[in-house]
Amino acid sequence: MKLTIKKQEEVKAKSNTAEDLRDLFEVGLKDIYWAEKVLTKNLPKMVENASSPELVTALKNHLVETEQHVSRLEKVFETTGIKLGQKKCEAMEGLLKESNDIMQKTQMGNVRDAGIIASEQKVKHYEIATYGTLHAFAKTLGENKAAELLAMTLSEEKKTDAALTGIALSAINSKAAAASIRH
Repeated sequence: MKLTIKKQEEVKAKSNTAEDLRDLFEVGLKDIYWAEKVLTKNLPKMVENASSPELVTALKNHLVETEQHVSRLEKVFETTGIKLGQKKCEAMEGLLKESNDIMQKTQMGNVRDAGIIASEQKVKHYEIATYGTLHAFAKTLGENKAAELLAMTLSEEKKTDAALTGIALSAINSKAAAASIRH
């Protein structure tokens, strides 16, 4: 079977385009900085809507960690000489909207907890992808201190993702599944 791919129209760059890898690095930093700051405002809502003590603790820990990530990003801006700034992160905005929708469409309990975990893991995966990319950019650009700071955050994001999986698999998902069987 032959796969045919139609040539798409070339996307025209805007006038304020990224000229090189450093420009992409700067845009990425500003994007994740905005995302982390917005996440610090949304995590308390998730905490209030979670019922599992393990999940509440994990979300509270994630809030503290996210505040540390904001501070660490500020150090990355400082060490690289890039002016501190934010760029609205459309991806994070969409993920948090989805999280709010899930909370609005579920009752307090295991099903909502499973939804919160799913939403949080989508956030984690976005952050893992972003920090992994920024770490690679920093290494390529010779920004060793920034690379070190970004690697620390990347490692923490991966650990939080694994912890959320553990919480989901320990009981929440099976209890949420049992709730659907009863209905």
